[in-house]
Amino acid sequence: MFAISKFKVTYTIAICLLGLLFALPSFVNQQIFDRLPEFLQHTVNLGLELRGGSHIQLEVDLKTVEKERQESIVDEARKELRKQNIKYNKISVLSVNNGSSIVVSLKNQEDTQAVSKILLKVEKELVITVNGNEVNAVISESFMDEFARRVVGESIEVIRHRIDESGTKEPTILRQGRDRIVVQLPGVEDPGEVKRLLGKTALLTFHAVDEEMESIPSKEGEKVNLPSKPGVMYLPESRSKGVTVYVPVKKQHALTGKSVVDAQVSMDGRMGLPAVSIKFDSIDGTRKMAELSAKYLHKQFAMVLDGVVLSAPVFQAVLNDGNAQITGNFTIEEATQLALLLRAGSLPAPLNVVEERNVGPSLGADSITSGKNATICAFILVAFFMIASYGKFGGFAVASLFTNIMLLFAFLTLLGATLTLPGIAGITLTIGMAVDSNVLIYERIREEIRQGIRSAMAVAQGYKMAMITILDSNITTIVGAIVLYEFGSGPIRGFAVTLALGSIISLFTTFSLTKLMIALWMRRHKGKEFVI
Repeated sequence: MFAISKFKVTYTIAICLLGLLFALPSFVNQQIFDRLPEFLQHTVNLGLELRGGSHIQLEVDLKTVEKERQESIVDEARKELRKQNIKYNKISVLSVNNGSSIVVSLKNQEDTQAVSKILLKVEKELVITVNGNEVNAVISESFMDEFARRVVGESIEVIRHRIDESGTKEPTILRQGRDRIVVQLPGVEDPGEVKRLLGKTALLTFHAVDEEMESIPSKEGEKVNLPSKPGVMYLPESRSKGVTVYVPVKKQHALTGKSVVDAQVSMDGRMGLPAVSIKFDSIDGTRKMAELSAKYLHKQFAMVLDGVVLSAPVFQAVLNDGNAQITGNFTIEEATQLALLLRAGSLPAPLNVVEERNVGPSLGADSITSGKNATICAFILVAFFMIASYGKFGGFAVASLFTNIMLLFAFLTLLGATLTLPGIAGITLTIGMAVDSNVLIYERIREEIRQGIRSAMAVAQGYKMAMITILDSNITTIVGAIVLYEFGSGPIRGFAVTLALGSIISLFTTFSLTKLMIALWMRRHKGKEFVI
C-alpha cells in the first residue's frame, strides 16, 4: 500500500479548502456577499453574453490616414523642389477610383527623373509612373497592407487604454478583417459615453500660426470664404457660443501629443477656468518644446486637437521644464475627458461606428440559467454513472469532481478571467474529462485484482500503470488549449482557459485528492480485501 505523508495530507486539504473559500463568493447572494471580508469580495467576471452589455463594431478610416501620409509627402517634396529650383505647375493629392495618388505637373518634361528621385527620397515605398510632363506616385500595396495592420494594432491598444482609464471592467477587444475592431463591454447598458470616447481621434498637434494671414470670424450658419496659401490651412477655433474663428496655421506640425507623458485637470490662473496641464517626455518632447518656445517667442502657436484649435496662445517665455497648459472655454467635464484622452494616447486613425447592439441582462440571465442547468445535469449523470459502476470508489471520484469545479471557479476568480458561454461549455467538458482519469485507474485496478493481486498492491499498481496514459492525454489537451488561446479570439479563448485549467486541476484531484481519500479508507480497513 502507498504511504501517506503528513505534508501531502496537509497541502492537499489546504489547497481544497482555499479553493472552496475563494469559489464561495461566486455562488452566494448579494446580502451574504456584502458581509464577506474585503479579500473575498471577488467573483468570476461574466462575459457579454452572460452579464449583458454592449457590442460595438468600429471601422478604422484607413483612407484618411493614407491621404494624410500622402499630403505629408507632398509638403516634403514641395520643399525639395524649391531647393533644387525645379519648376512645376502643380503638386497635389488627387482622388482616383480606389484611393488617391500624388500628381506632380512639371513645366519641363526633362525634370521627371529628378522629381521621381525626390519622391522616392521622401518615401521609398512609392510606385512611380511618368506620363509626359506628369509624375504620378502611389504608395505600394504591400506597404499599405503592412501599414493597415500596424494602424489597426495601434488603434486596439489605444482603445484598450482608454476603456481601462474610463473604469470599464473586462472589455473584449478583437480585430476583425482588415480594418474592423469589435469592442464588447460587459455590464455597460448605455454605451453612448464610451462610444463618444472611442470615436475621438484625440490627435494633439502643435502648429505655428501664419503671421501673414489673419484669423477670420464667422457667425453660426454664415458662409465664409477662406483664402488659400500653400502650406497653410484654416482651422476652426470656438471662442464663444454661435461664433467660430478660423485660424491660419501651418500644415506641417512641429510637435505631436505622442510626446505627452501626463495630462491633468488644472485651473487657468488668468481666467479662472478649467484647463489641462500637460507634461512632455524628458527625451524628445521637452527639448522640442524648449526649441519651439524660443523660436516663436512672443508669437502665436496653436494647439490643435482633431482638427480644432483648442487655443492659440502667445509664447511669453521659453518653456525649458517640459510643462505646458492647454486653455480654452472648457467645463470641468470637458477638461477631465480631454486629460483622459491625452493620457490614453491619440488614435492613429479616425474610427467610425458601423454596428452597435445591446445584450439585455435578462438574455444574459437566461444564458446563465441554461449553462448552469447543463452543468448540473452533466454532474448528476456522471456522478450516477461513477457510483453505479465503482461504488464507494466512484463516490471518491464524485467528491474529487466537485472539488475540481470549485477549484476551477477559484482560479478563474483569482486570475480575473472572464467566463463566457463557451467557457461554461469548457467546464461541462471538464466534468467528463476529470472522471476519465479515475475510470482509467479503476479499470486498471480491476485488472490487477482479477489476476489475483492483493487489493492494496492492485491500487498502487493501478495508479502507477495508468499515470503515463493520464498525463499524456491531459498534456495533449493543455497543449491544444494553449494553441486555441494563442490563435483564437473572444469566446474561443474563454473555452481554452476553462479547458486548460480544468485539465491541470483534474491532475491534482486525481493524483492527490482521490488518491488520498482511497489511502485513508484503506488505512481504516487495513488488511481487508475488496473488489471494485
